[in-house]
Amino acid sequence: MYVLGLDLGTSALKGLVVDQQGELVAEATASYPLSIPAVGFSEQDPKHWLEAGDKVMKELLVQLPALKEKLAGISFSGQMHSLVLLDENNEPLRPAILWNDVRTTKQCQELTEKIGPLVLEHTKNVILEGFTLPKIRWVQENEPEIWQQVKKIQLPKDYLRFWLTGEFHMDYSDAAGTLLLNQDTQEWDQEIMKQLEIDPAIMPTLIASTGVVGKVRAEVAEDYGFNQPVQVIAGGADNACAAVGAGIVSEGVGMCSIGTSGVFLRYEENTQKEYDGKLHVFAHAAKEAAYSMGVTLAAGSSLSWFKDTFAAELSFEELLGEIDSVNPGSDGLLFTPYIVGERTPYSDSQIRGSFIGMDIHHERKHFARSVLEGITFSLKDSQQIMEEVTKEKLSRIVSVGGGAKNKDWLQMQANIFNTPITTLTTEQGPGMGAAMLAAVGCGWYSDVVSCAKDFVSYQGEYLPEPATVKAYEEVYRRYRMVYPATKPICERT
Repeated sequence: MYVLGLDLGTSALKGLVVDQQGELVAEATASYPLSIPAVGFSEQDPKHWLEAGDKVMKELLVQLPALKEKLAGISFSGQMHSLVLLDENNEPLRPAILWNDVRTTKQCQELTEKIGPLVLEHTKNVILEGFTLPKIRWVQENEPEIWQQVKKIQLPKDYLRFWLTGEFHMDYSDAAGTLLLNQDTQEWDQEIMKQLEIDPAIMPTLIASTGVVGKVRAEVAEDYGFNQPVQVIAGGADNACAAVGAGIVSEGVGMCSIGTSGVFLRYEENTQKEYDGKLHVFAHAAKEAAYSMGVTLAAGSSLSWFKDTFAAELSFEELLGEIDSVNPGSDGLLFTPYIVGERTPYSDSQIRGSFIGMDIHHERKHFARSVLEGITFSLKDSQQIMEEVTKEKLSRIVSVGGGAKNKDWLQMQANIFNTPITTLTTEQGPGMGAAMLAAVGCGWYSDVVSCAKDFVSYQGEYLPEPATVKAYEEVYRRYRMVYPATKPICERT
């Protein structure tokens, strides 16, 4: 038997078919366009997701015809926060407003003044442009004729799941990113919705990430030739699913994910932990748990920008090939990765990046190393907040994404985080987490923890080197001085 994880990302939908031993047996991808109708806007047509879903399903059936008889269940991972509004016929009323859309600065400021303390107390998060709540407010204020027609609110993966089942649900991990979920009661927050005049009837039914929503509806099953009922499991937000896929399902374990942006997250057994808005806190896809998370807006994109601007002719391997010959701290050269603003710990859209401490002896290899150090220092900012609040150190960090592809960078992470670093034997991202949720939902495992023991394996371990750790403590101290020194220079008037 097999399970299918569908990961609905910002640029493409990826499908992973996994067998009962946790082995990947088939995969397919279909891309879709991104629309930028104005500066700061970012939108997608939800119907493009359905077209991609159809394409992925058909490609997987070609690769593995046995799915028609042996597909047990399907689950989902999806981009968080993006707003999908449906009419009385369950058709999208407008393009989805995506997580990376920043048109809502005015709404964030006004909502923070009006209900900021309420939102923080009930949802454990502050109001930022990326979240769903200010997007709803923007539609209410700028497209009232659209808002009046809204009969259902969905997030991207939930709309894809509705296409397969005809059922409206939202799991807790994705609901936590809307700023409409009360994370104490695990229910839609009636007080916040009343303040924004949101009818509770338009909100979907809440469900656990491993909960069974239903079965693939008859006409879809017939179209794909399924000869048996296929269960559909709720799934989770992309970061929650990435954590599941990396085995971040127990206390003391964290994850460092370096993609275009960077994420540093920690499993939280205590779902009531208070970070006072310094970090994001969301429900985990693992039952009755949470995860705290900090974000570096330009992590891998800082390295890509540096390469494209100063070493376009080199591969990443060539660009980083000499960094091991440079001393920790890049001989006094500091880089701050604020090239598109920053999220954690400053939440500052105006700040911009810097190279500080350049002198005549610095070569390209020094700059390359300082970029990696700056990205890692920015993620350490999140680690520092976690340790200050929890009074606990992580025992291990799983590194995924671009930061896991270079051994020198992995050792650098071990030294800067002062924590052992390991990597996944096979990294499949949030799609694997979705497949694991399907496996639990189908009854193959009792919970996500037991599933991870079979589905997740690690390779390599990079241990902190005491002398280098001590050296980096001083470099990090100086790095922390750059933001307050450059903030007045970067502020727009």
